[in-house]
Amino acid sequence: MKFTTAVALLSSLISVQGFLPASAPSPNLFGVPTLLSSSRFSNASPSAPSSSPARALGEVPPAGSRIPPAVQVETAWKRAQTLLNAIDRASPEEKGDLELTLYQNLQTLSYTSPDTFYALITAHLPALMPFVYTPVVGAACVNWYEVAGHAAINTGVFVDGFSSDKASIKKQLEDYRDNKSAGGVDAIVVTDGERILGLGDLGANGMGIPCGKLHLYTACGGVNPGKCLPVTLDCGCNVDEIREKDTYAGVKRKRDMSVEQFDKLVQNFMEASMEVFGREVLIQFEDFGNGNAFRVLEDWQPKATCFNDDIQGTASVVLGGLFASLRLTPEVASLKDHKFVFLGAGEAGVGIANLISYAIRVETGCSDEESYKNIHLVDSKGLVSKSRTDDLAHHKLPYAHDVGEAKTLEEAVQLINPTAIIGVSAQPQTFTESVIKHMAKTNKNPIVFALSNPTSKAECTAEQAYKWSDGNCVFASGSPFAPVEIAGTTKIPGQGNNAYVFPGIGLGALTAGSSSVSDNDMYIAAKSLSETVGQDRLDAGCLYPPLGDIRDVSKKIATDIATKAWEDGIARHPKPADVSKAVEERMW
Repeated sequence: MKFTTAVALLSSLISVQGFLPASAPSPNLFGVPTLLSSSRFSNASPSAPSSSPARALGEVPPAGSRIPPAVQVETAWKRAQTLLNAIDRASPEEKGDLELTLYQNLQTLSYTSPDTFYALITAHLPALMPFVYTPVVGAACVNWYEVAGHAAINTGVFVDGFSSDKASIKKQLEDYRDNKSAGGVDAIVVTDGERILGLGDLGANGMGIPCGKLHLYTACGGVNPGKCLPVTLDCGCNVDEIREKDTYAGVKRKRDMSVEQFDKLVQNFMEASMEVFGREVLIQFEDFGNGNAFRVLEDWQPKATCFNDDIQGTASVVLGGLFASLRLTPEVASLKDHKFVFLGAGEAGVGIANLISYAIRVETGCSDEESYKNIHLVDSKGLVSKSRTDDLAHHKLPYAHDVGEAKTLEEAVQLINPTAIIGVSAQPQTFTESVIKHMAKTNKNPIVFALSNPTSKAECTAEQAYKWSDGNCVFASGSPFAPVEIAGTTKIPGQGNNAYVFPGIGLGALTAGSSSVSDNDMYIAAKSLSETVGQDRLDAGCLYPPLGDIRDVSKKIATDIATKAWEDGIARHPKPADVSKAVEERMW
């Protein structure tokens, strides 16, 4: 079913005009009324101030009107529900296009009426998060310029990686600060678009990821949206089908930068950002390719208030789930008693493995080598082992053990007999029936984390994991799955969504004015997250709190991280008498 056909169907079901502001112009982009063709987007340069009567995202709401009238939000929610109901009734062929329609309408609402948008998604986060970020943002990024229209170019800052020097990047950031921000920028999410979710290289289309992450910084963590900046470092795109599209507005060349050129681009961007917005500006790296992500993080973690959400944020939310799971697996008393097998040894896999080993060292005082010994990685060539050390990337070497060889995940599981399998491979249906049945045979309550995004890339579904383990596995996923009825009980799959941790980590760093974000911050966030999981959730097999509680979760994480920053002497702001109150007062 074509996207325009889906929109025609929706137009017959609802008045989209009622979902958007009344001033929306007549249909143009997808046959629905939007503001994407207004002068704000079609005529303005990326650095020009808004000419629309609707407030731009960067402007601070007038005093006393931070939350829009309840009736306005309720009206938007009723319209959104109509779209959600249409999606629920749609055939598989229609569903994807209808999901993109809701995504596009929410994005337009965020540009034209940000107060309504943030109040709407905050109040109804469990229902709307999939249409603000994963899984639907993946499909939106593949078609970013078609879905977001002219706004795709006028949102945030695109840095031409091939022609920009530090001075020109600094000028772009100054223009944004002076014309679009609320007097400055607190938080930046930056990508180079090389490894978008499990979809690969999308080039400049990857801008949908920073936009979505920053929406969640506000909805989940209360970071002022007027002080958030999405950035794409446009270094080309190696996928011909995307790069050669007429609608593609990125640099139309392949990624042919040398490592030295790329590192210089990142250096220019990082230095310019701190010079324009201050040393304590929070910078989150997002969806960089494996070849650059670890190096960039290692280079800049000591020199800037930054972290990589794919490496560290994912690790923190997974570690939080593992801490919570210990209350469901009495036969495994602590992390050191687990045996882990990871399917996938890229940013996410190694990041999780590194944080687990860090947590084991913190809690036991053991050596690095001892903390690594029960963590095993399976990559595209099979089990990472001592026999392969000559061809392994350096970040995999700590997990190359002398345990034998295995060419497949199934062979590795049979060889190692793990207590937990963690999938971060973007290879769907690789947690097969035989793998999970073996896990259930060797463990009373095996841990099965199928974390790849979007849903189409998940290693298995929740229903499969519960069915093949006779309902005994402890399951979590990266994208949401519906509750599963099995053996007379209802299992609620936990979604290990990074949104549980990164908004709180960022909010804590901003509250304290931290000079860095450390591995210990990720450990603290994981511990804090696990402490918010109630017994009722655990009784249903769920390792994470309800999404509706996420602002409270962020507040707790931020309070714990800010407190630690003052204890460690890395906070640049004066310590308040009540840290929790200071965090709450900072929340937008």
